[in-house]
Amino acid sequence: RSCNPPVGNLATGRTPVTLTTCGQNSTELYCFYPDQNLLQQVSHGCGQPRCTKCNTNQPNNSHLPADMTDDFFANPVSWWQSAQGVHREEIRLDFETEFYLTHVITVFKSPRPAAMVLERSQDYGQTWRPYKYFSVNCTATFGLQDDLVEEGSMCTSRYSDAVPCTRGEVIYRALSPASKIEDPYSLEAQDLLKLTNLRLLLLKRQECPCHGSGLVEKPQRFAHYAIYDLIIRGSCFCNGHAEECELANRTGVTENMVHGKCMCRHNTAGDHCEKCAPLYNDQPWKPGDGKTGAPNECKKCRCHNHADSCHFDLSVWLASGKRSGGVCDNCKHNTEGHRCQRCKPGYYRDRGKPMSSPEVCKPCACQPVGSANATFSRSWRCHPKTGFCYCKPGVAGPNCDRCLMGYWGFGENGCRPCDCARDCDQRTGNCFNGYDNEPFFNIPIGGRIPDLVQTPTNESEEDWKWNDHEQGFSALRHPEKCVCKEKVLGSVTDFCQMKYAYVIKARILSAHDKGTHAEVVVKVKKVLKSGKVKIARSNRSIYPESWTNRGCTCPILNPGTDYLIAGQEDSRTSKLLVNMNSLVKPWKAYLGKQVSDILRTGCK
Repeated sequence: RSCNPPVGNLATGRTPVTLTTCGQNSTELYCFYPDQNLLQQVSHGCGQPRCTKCNTNQPNNSHLPADMTDDFFANPVSWWQSAQGVHREEIRLDFETEFYLTHVITVFKSPRPAAMVLERSQDYGQTWRPYKYFSVNCTATFGLQDDLVEEGSMCTSRYSDAVPCTRGEVIYRALSPASKIEDPYSLEAQDLLKLTNLRLLLLKRQECPCHGSGLVEKPQRFAHYAIYDLIIRGSCFCNGHAEECELANRTGVTENMVHGKCMCRHNTAGDHCEKCAPLYNDQPWKPGDGKTGAPNECKKCRCHNHADSCHFDLSVWLASGKRSGGVCDNCKHNTEGHRCQRCKPGYYRDRGKPMSSPEVCKPCACQPVGSANATFSRSWRCHPKTGFCYCKPGVAGPNCDRCLMGYWGFGENGCRPCDCARDCDQRTGNCFNGYDNEPFFNIPIGGRIPDLVQTPTNESEEDWKWNDHEQGFSALRHPEKCVCKEKVLGSVTDFCQMKYAYVIKARILSAHDKGTHAEVVVKVKKVLKSGKVKIARSNRSIYPESWTNRGCTCPILNPGTDYLIAGQEDSRTSKLLVNMNSLVKPWKAYLGKQVSDILRTGCK
């Protein structure tokens, strides 16, 4: 709920400033009528005036400005008094910060002024605006209607009568029935109630009616202003976000003093809870709602424990449909992004740790010779989700530290294709003739193929899954990212020298990473040539030997497409193989006829 600090006397512990004080230059003699026997019926007599002296340097005879704001219960007969003969006097109380005013009570020892103004400043005394005008005759003095005649007028004659000649009160209520304010924290209410300074301008003295016949004392000895008590009721100003306040910018502490620094709740901060706490700027700051009681708490930014503060960004707020506008500041632990939700360039996400872990981002471990400098996002050294490095042509492995199968000569320019039907020695380039001494597939066990189409700004906690829950690495998912150096259909002699074991027309149905090997399911539509492995016109699997860590099969095999495929076989396992020396072309009728003619007449 919204909070309200307690109301107290803002004048307690604070000393007003006045233009003059009785006896400030030398001892003055003054006279006054005592409290008792002062009745409305002056004819009954006022009693005899009393006369005494005042001097600011004599404690028993001083009447200083601080005497207006002392404890009126402990010191009921202490008062401030102006110098003699002044018509215009000013009483000013300066606050160290902003407060809320509820009402002002002034108890005069002298007769109340015939004209006075109560003013407030909201900018520490640079500009002033009136709260209320007080006058015996509002129209004649200020040109305003009397609020006894016109409710809500800025002037009143209610508190300007000379009688009683002493202990007459002047009362001002900031929230009168005429000011129909429902929410005390609205801008309208703040304009009325908030203040940094309060000023009473005493503009015209008036004499006590007792100054009639038989006056023996000099009239000027009665010509002064005197005030017993100045009570300013109000509270610290906290925008509905605090119920208690503490000392602000001051060292002295007085009992019952109203302090000005709010002890903020609702994740707010500042002397007046006028802003959100450093890590709670996900929504715009709002004051508490004094009408409905809604607290309007500040909402924490989602920085995953990688930032100490955030700021509100209006464009982010509007783009989210006014749900979230927080942007994290100075992301730590090698993270970045509006929510510190992704790893910096040169780092990748450790999936084994929660996003809030300080060790969630690990440095890329790319082999400098084999990894490419110019990737499609220049600043990335490795993929931020998987840590897979971006390899030079013909280079393989998560860290780009070896040649692809079918390539050799690891160096500054990557690896070169083997000039063989199958694989070759990666150091010398010499072709392998048999299948006995090499692993069947050069694929990391359970290796995950990164999905580079998903942009790094749309990070998701979920894995990237195909509908069958197996990891696919078909080029169909991101064909623009797959670049394979493929075999071309050259001369008849070149084709025949490759000694392909099979030539088929096939439609690619799906591609899968089985964890220990790669498998592409095809539907064989036509058999142009077969070797020891029998090939029927039905669904079967073929096995690519080369693929890249970008998630592509090389040669490219896109599901849903018909291809002419010419490749080798492994008769021991009855598997049809595809590698970088295989001929793989999207099926065209003329291409099928051309290869059929070569097989029939050219290769002997």
